[in-house]
Amino acid sequence: MRKLLRDALDGATGFVELRYHAKTFQSISVDKGKLERTSMRRRDGVSVRVLRDGTWGCASTDELQIQSIKEAIGQAESSAKATAALRKDRVPDLPIGTLAVGDFATPGIADVLGRSLAEKIALTTEAEALARKASSRIQSAGCAYNEIHESKAIVTTDGADCSFELVRPEFRIRAVAERDGEMSSAFESIGVTGGWDCLFRSAPALLAEKAAQTAVDLLGAGHPEGGWATIIMSPSIVGLMVHEAVGHTVEADFVQAGSVAAGKLGQQVASELVTLCDSGASEHMDGAGGTILVDDEGVPAERTVIIEQGKLVSYLHNRESAARMGVATTGSARAWEYTDQPLIRMRNTYIEPGDTSLEEMIATCKDGWFLDGPRNGQADATGEFMFGVTTARRIKDGKLCELVKGVTVTGNAFEVLGTVDAVSKEFVWDLGSGHCGKGQPAKVDAGGPYIRCRAILGGQQA
Repeated sequence: MRKLLRDALDGATGFVELRYHAKTFQSISVDKGKLERTSMRRRDGVSVRVLRDGTWGCASTDELQIQSIKEAIGQAESSAKATAALRKDRVPDLPIGTLAVGDFATPGIADVLGRSLAEKIALTTEAEALARKASSRIQSAGCAYNEIHESKAIVTTDGADCSFELVRPEFRIRAVAERDGEMSSAFESIGVTGGWDCLFRSAPALLAEKAAQTAVDLLGAGHPEGGWATIIMSPSIVGLMVHEAVGHTVEADFVQAGSVAAGKLGQQVASELVTLCDSGASEHMDGAGGTILVDDEGVPAERTVIIEQGKLVSYLHNRESAARMGVATTGSARAWEYTDQPLIRMRNTYIEPGDTSLEEMIATCKDGWFLDGPRNGQADATGEFMFGVTTARRIKDGKLCELVKGVTVTGNAFEVLGTVDAVSKEFVWDLGSGHCGKGQPAKVDAGGPYIRCRAILGGQQA
């Protein structure tokens, strides 16, 4: 495919970028003992971008022939020329930097693709049945297996010439419990970039049993008193906060639009215990769901330190935003399908682990809460967030106590990170089974250590 793209670029002038993208989706779902859906969809084609007179022109084709690609290049050039006179804010010349050359692949591709559809259906069906039968209190259960297989090749007139391949399997299990008209639900999910063993570090049966047990336990749980509190966030809550309430604010296009992070490079925005990063690689443990080796502009997707010991030191960039701000690109340009244009997106976002154990963090907490399992939530460009929490346990005199439900956690992410007084040495990726939305979907991951901090706990008035 790289040769086809190179041949299609023969004779091209100025900046031209060709991106071949093949994507296969597979989905299986079981609900209440019934196989609800099995589906497979494939899309492939070539995306074209040209830069003319400080203006982007874009086109795409699903015909993988030199002539069709050359025609798409011509269409993109015509589009750029037609709109150039209307554009006041010109795109600067793109920085060269390091561009990827060669073939790249992540582990696990043959392992996942070698599993039969029958095996995947059996796995999903059996897990759903285990959750449904785990307790007489379980009213219903559902299970889903999803898989994305991608192959890409990127060739540009200024030196990128690469291809890469990956597979992203994910698994979800949900259980609903009922007692005397009261209902509660819980779910477990995992999504990775990698193979079967990476996906199922915990066996599907254990995930099913955990979802069912949590749903049953929540039936008898009370509600907490609301207000400011010391909390220990699990990696799943940490990951959701750093992705939604910090990561989006440091994407350079949002910075240029006036996010809370604008103009704060070099300023202290968090506790000195906090170093926050975003990386195309899966740092600290393998399989992170947003792993990419090369971004969709042909730039190596390396580790970017965003906050270093509490100071904001970098934003996330594509080649255009890097040129505008006079810095190096961070390899953060990503497109969902070949018909989409690359946007600045996170990959794997996390806080670096610290030196304290979770056991020590709990033992040295006199009065607080342990929060685990995000349910839903929202955040905005100011860094303000509100997330629902599946389970919360009271911490009293260094010990975990009663379970409560109906909990939300609220605050400004930068202010909350400013109160961090302990960061665990344990580390987990825990957000790989979902999608990030920003005009188009993207597979991402987030996580980190457990952190102890202060935030507003939503519950009931005393």
